[in-house]
Amino acid sequence: MGAEKDIIIAVELASTAIRAIAGKREPDGSMQVLAFAQEESSNTIRKGVIDNIDKTTQALSRVVARLGEKLNVRVNSIYVGLGGQSLRSVHNRVLLQFDGLELLSHKTIDKMRDTNSGVVYPNAEIKEVVPQEFTIGSRSVIDPVGMQAEAIEANFVNIIARTTLEENIRKCVTAAGLEVQEVFISPLCLANALLTANEKRSGCALVDMGADTTTVSVYVNNILRHLCVIPLGGSNVTSDITSLKVEAEEAEELKKKYGTAYRSDSEDKTGQKVSLSFGRTEDEEKLQEIVEARYEEIIANVCHHISAYKDKMLSGIILTGGAARIPDLPKAFSRQTGGDLNVRIAKGLPDNVNVSFGVQVGDPDRLYTLYSLLLAGKENCVGEVSEDPVQKTFDFEKKEEPVAPEVPDVEEKPETPEPQEKEKKPSAFGRIWKTFEKMLSDEPDTEDDKY
Repeated sequence: MGAEKDIIIAVELASTAIRAIAGKREPDGSMQVLAFAQEESSNTIRKGVIDNIDKTTQALSRVVARLGEKLNVRVNSIYVGLGGQSLRSVHNRVLLQFDGLELLSHKTIDKMRDTNSGVVYPNAEIKEVVPQEFTIGSRSVIDPVGMQAEAIEANFVNIIARTTLEENIRKCVTAAGLEVQEVFISPLCLANALLTANEKRSGCALVDMGADTTTVSVYVNNILRHLCVIPLGGSNVTSDITSLKVEAEEAEELKKKYGTAYRSDSEDKTGQKVSLSFGRTEDEEKLQEIVEARYEEIIANVCHHISAYKDKMLSGIILTGGAARIPDLPKAFSRQTGGDLNVRIAKGLPDNVNVSFGVQVGDPDRLYTLYSLLLAGKENCVGEVSEDPVQKTFDFEKKEEPVAPEVPDVEEKPETPEPQEKEKKPSAFGRIWKTFEKMLSDEPDTEDDKY
């Protein structure tokens, strides 16, 4: 499998795990998932923000390396998502007045956008700008180009985050020997993957409930109106359960097995006991009270952020994320919103995503952010497996002989002739006999006859 396959690699730096996924875009626009890898990221990422650069770099390197091994390719670059605490939206207005009636052009709108982009936020920077409606007199319009006005007001939603948020991501990717194709705003990609055009148009809130954070995105008339990250999530529920004097791992299991976000007031009190470590027991009701109380706090924060748009959210609330898997969560939201909003939980693979046969990706409902980053990618991220001499030596398929090391020049020694058998000298009797034979034959003496 080579670079001509145009394989896209996306990485999610989540609070609980670092995940990587590889996919190939098909001619019909769908994405075919080719491989998946992940590694737990405890004590490396907190509240969606990189807390330990060295540990994150090492974990990222291992995850991407495993992905490359599965595909038999060299991963050169990745798409990565940006989210977590400090990511939020800020509304800004830009007013432009003219001496008289002015024909509005693209140049006028670009000037207002440049003015908005020049706004400075303390210890933060603009990551994305989402234009809202333009106001001309008492009218609100989406596209004012071609209209006449004496004054125009532009409304923008600036998505900002701490400057170190993206800087640390790029540091880790570079230290891992990779390049950054692009840093996407994770909540924007997630909304594009999960929300239908009708939901965005009629108005809705997308609530992504993760381990350390809960991200809220509000859409009305196909436009993002509000974005915030609440620093509360499923790990807070787990931490609360540890008050029962249990370890975090046991608390997590108790939450999954007995927890609920909504307890009916009319529910019969059964008095059932829950088994804890070291032979202890606890009332199931008390455990559920702990879980429900924390979820009520998270939901109350969500409702606070969507309250200004509640009357415009005809499509209600869409829930996703690992912490949204708790039982009866829609009922808990309905109780706090007064039952005025429809609440649903996103399930199944996103549209246009298919998983190749034999590829293990685990629970797809927990990987929506990763899928959304993969869908947003466009450029190839891999190359052929390296062909340097070291790798060739161990490439058993090509069976190439290792190259012998060069030997430094040394002074050549003269070749030693092979030993030859020495000629035997005749004995004394033989020499006398030979002389006698020559005398008889009258042959002249030779050098060999001199003694």
